[in-house]
This record gives sequence, structure tokens and C-alpha cells, in this order.
Amino acid sequence: MCGIVGYLSSRAPVSMHQLVSMRDTMAHRGPDGEGIWHSDDGLVGLGHRRLAIVDLSAGGHQPMPSHDGRLVITYNGEIYNHHELRETLRELGWAFRSTSDTEVLLAAYQQWGEAALDRLSGMFAFAIYDREARKLFAARDRAGEKPFFYRHADRRLIFASELKAILAHPEMPRKADPIALDHFLAYGYVPRELCMLTGYAKLPAGHKLRYDIAADRLEVEPYWHLPQWKGGVAEPMEALLDAFEPLFDTAVRRQLDADVPVAVLLSGGLDSSLVAATAARVSSKVTTFTIGFPDHPGFDESPIARRLAGELGTEHVELSAEADTADLLPSLAAQFDEPISDSSMIPTFLVSRLVRSKARVALGGDGGDELFGGYRQYGWAQRIARFRRLGLHHLGMSGPAAKLLPYGFPLRKMALRLVDPYDPALTVSRLAEPRQRRALIGDTAGAAEHYRAALMAGRHEPRDRAMALDFQTYMCDDILVKVDRASMLTSLELRAPLLDPAIIEFAFGRLAPHQRTDGNRRKLLLRSLARRRLPDWFDSHRKQGFSIPLAAWLRGPWASLLEDLAAGAGDGLLDPAGVRHFLRQDKSVNMAQQVYALAMLEMWRREYRVTME
Repeated sequence: MCGIVGYLSSRAPVSMHQLVSMRDTMAHRGPDGEGIWHSDDGLVGLGHRRLAIVDLSAGGHQPMPSHDGRLVITYNGEIYNHHELRETLRELGWAFRSTSDTEVLLAAYQQWGEAALDRLSGMFAFAIYDREARKLFAARDRAGEKPFFYRHADRRLIFASELKAILAHPEMPRKADPIALDHFLAYGYVPRELCMLTGYAKLPAGHKLRYDIAADRLEVEPYWHLPQWKGGVAEPMEALLDAFEPLFDTAVRRQLDADVPVAVLLSGGLDSSLVAATAARVSSKVTTFTIGFPDHPGFDESPIARRLAGELGTEHVELSAEADTADLLPSLAAQFDEPISDSSMIPTFLVSRLVRSKARVALGGDGGDELFGGYRQYGWAQRIARFRRLGLHHLGMSGPAAKLLPYGFPLRKMALRLVDPYDPALTVSRLAEPRQRRALIGDTAGAAEHYRAALMAGRHEPRDRAMALDFQTYMCDDILVKVDRASMLTSLELRAPLLDPAIIEFAFGRLAPHQRTDGNRRKLLLRSLARRRLPDWFDSHRKQGFSIPLAAWLRGPWASLLEDLAAGAGDGLLDPAGVRHFLRQDKSVNMAQQVYALAMLEMWRREYRVTME
């Protein structure tokens, strides 16, 4: 796990001092080593910060040149099937100087070109520069576990694992993008290629990038598409479970492979418990970690995790979280390159810091909800779609209904979804409605819904639409961003076995939507697996995970901090009057998530010194 940076220009040489400064803003991503490479003409520079996980020797140093010197790679991630790829490449005549997966990735690209991406199982963001052709090739993994920001302007391309590395260059502008701001206010994060700063972008998950320096031509296109169940007669559930088990075992076994200690995050929920149980099956020694909230029993699953760890025979470590962790918020806002409203960044950081004291790598259960139907909203999307056959959403009633139904009205959200012109999958998780956002940012409000609707084109089953949308947006740009930035701030690598490409293909390609979630029954396949692998007392229907008692903390020790920050969020980005009106809702309404979102937006704005165009 590492941090990468690159600078390519057809006219202005890169300053090595500047490139080093940009690279070292990401020292937390790689405390074990650093490297710089530049072309003879000074127009291309690559940088790398290393967190040594596989091959701890100098043989894994980056940027790494190919054997013939033509190619140079800077790479962040892990290729979990690098052992198998190494053997295949050896049979084709390749020799290796190290045991690193970086060298395997570079040789795979030399052997198969861009088609090498189809053979990779792992999480990655990498860039390979061809010195003879003067072209760059870059790619990001299918789920988007590893980040890749870039800016293409003024006949140059600058890229990095974190946006703050690009912004370390003194010529970089810091203007907020109004479309991205609408996405944040609507859902609490900025999805896919969009970026909160104008003129910057993210390489979307499952995409590749080519850059020709001489022509100053940038091309971005997908190399992989999320599969879709083809319909027809669904396979028997027992047969599907039999087929799934070896895929899951292989994913966990591969991801336990490292030249440093590896741990498992055990929240007490279904997904992490299955990962822990499987790790205990395929490994002789497993260490599990959890975080508890002793003052808030409704959020504290540490007793369940402790009991399960005892039965699995793992070495178990616990951490207690307190509300004074609000002191962490400014540093976390600085770490997250774009504002994010997911408050579970705090326990994720705390448990990462604890784990890092004993291990460099940890496995978690991320991806299970989006792949196997773990959220209640999928069932609601199915129900609401049935009622919408009445056609009420075509009558233009959403605006009047939103004004007439007061906040706090028990069925307000349900009623609005029935008349909202947007698909239920787009409305169920919204933080702010279009009319609210319009008061905050003007006419750009509504862009978020239109953008997401296009991502679901061609998918007609409501549950499948909702899960596919979450996989492409919420999971990638909220969950995985939270996991990457919070863990890497502590120099810990977090892995997600459920996001193995074979498991993604299985979940979306072989399972019918009703075999993933059906009404109030969720994660049907994983619960079937739990009956085989977890104790009888384990409640697979309980859902908590690493979340915090946000509403309680907001009423108590966090109140003045967050409310003051939220009230100031209109300074330069949002309409101040709109902010005041937005926060003046009925006090009986739980606005904790919205207040937290505005507070994080304001902390991010101050840290990154951002203004509106």
C-alpha cells in the first residue's frame, strides 16, 4: 500500500523539489520508503511513498523500471493473485529479480498490454510510463478501492493518490465545482469522475487512462462493466452457496498473504464475522479487533464480537470510543480530499490506529451490503416501485407535497417518494431534497439525481437498480474512501475479501435479485453461509457495524462545535440565508446527519482554502 504521484508535460520541466514536496504530503501512505524518477529531458517525473507489505527488501522499491528500462511504474495496491501470475509469466520466459507484486504487474503489462487488466485480482491504482512512446497508461481496480486523482490542463497531466498532493503544486486553483457540491449536499459524498474542485477529476473504478504527451491527448474509458443477471430460471440456492464457498475461501486466503502481520476487523456484524470465521478456517493464527461504545449500549457490539472471537479461537483486542473524539474531526477533514458526511470515519480511524500498533494489514467486511442486498432501502425500492405504477410521480406533485408535509411527519419520506419524479433508488438515501439544495446553491440543484439515473440505465428490476447504483457510487466514493483515507492516515492497509472480482461477478451475474434480498429478508446467501460457519446463537439479522451514536453526541459534547461549523458553511460556498433556513427545522426532527454534513463541508473548505467560482 502506497502513495503515488506523477507530472507529465510537453513544455515545462518538472521541478524535482516540487515533486518531492507533492509526494511527501502523502508520507502517511508510505512511511517505509520513498522514490523519485524523472526523464532525461525533465518533462516527466514519477514519485512514490512505500508501505512495505510484500517483499520488504529493496527489490520492491518504486518507481520501478522494467528489465529493459523502457517502462517505469508507480503503483499503489496489492495484486492478490501475483503468485499465480508469476508462475504463468515464468512459463512464458520471464525472469524476476524480486518477490514483489509490483514486478509481476509490470511484466504482465509488458506481456499482455492493456489486456493484463483482465487477469488482475486485487485493489490497485497504477501508472506506467513508456519512455520510447512518451505515453502514460494508468488504471484503477474494479471496485475503486484505491484512489486516483488527476488534473489535465495547460498541456500537462498531474496525478496522485490524494488530491492534497496535486494541490501542493503552487499553481493549482482551488475553486469549488457547483455540480459536485450538489452531489455532496444530496448524498454526502462526490461520486465517480466528479471532483469537488473545478478542473480536477477522479479516474472512475474499473477504468483505464491513456495520455500522449506530444499530442496532449487524454483518453479515459472503462475496461470492465458491472455484470447483470440475465434472467430466466434462478439457480437453486443450495447450489449457489456450494459454488460461492470456494470463491470466498480463496479470496480470504489470498488476502491473508503478506510478509507482515495481518489482522481482521470484527464489528460483530454478519460480513466481518464471516470474514473472521473464514480466516480462522484457512489460517492457524488470526488476531481480531473491535471498537465499543460502553456508554451507548445500542451501538456497542463489542460483547458479541468478544464472544465470537472466543469461539473462533482468535486473539482478540478491543478499543472503547468516547465522545471527546470530536477533537479528531479537523484532522480527519484534512485527510479526506473531498468532504464526506460519513461519521463512521471516526471509529474506522480509531480501530485502524489500534490495529496498526500490532499489524500492518487488516481484513474487513466492506462490500457485503452492496453486493448481497444488505440495506433496508432495497426492499423499500421494490415496494415503492409497485405503488408508483399508479403514476402519481408524473403529476408534478413533489414540490407542493414537500411544502405541505412538515418535517417530522411520520410518513413524509414515504409520501414524497411516491410523488417524486425521480426513481426511488435515487431518493431513499438523500440528505437534502432538490428544493432545499436550490435554496443553498441555486439552479444546479437536481444535477445529482439526473447523473445517477444515467448509471442505472438498462437495469429494470428495482432492487438490482438500487444495488448497482450503490456499488458504483455509495460503496466506492463513501465507504471505500472512508476506509482508505482513515486507515492510511495510520499507515494501515485495509483489505476487503468480499470485493474480490470473482465475488463481484458472482453476486451481480449469477444471483437473481430476489436471491440477494426479498422484502424484509436481506443478504440471503450470506445468511445461508452463516448457518454453515457461525455459531447457532449468532444473530445474522442484526446490523450495526462500525457506526457511532451521532445524534446523542450532537446533543452533548459535539453540539457547539458542529452547529457553529454548520452555520458557517455558507461562507463562500452556500447561500447564508439558505443555510440558516435549512438549520431552522423543527427541533423534534433529527437533523444530526445534515448538521454533520454541513460541518464537515465547512472544515474541508477551511483546510483546503476553497472558494466558489
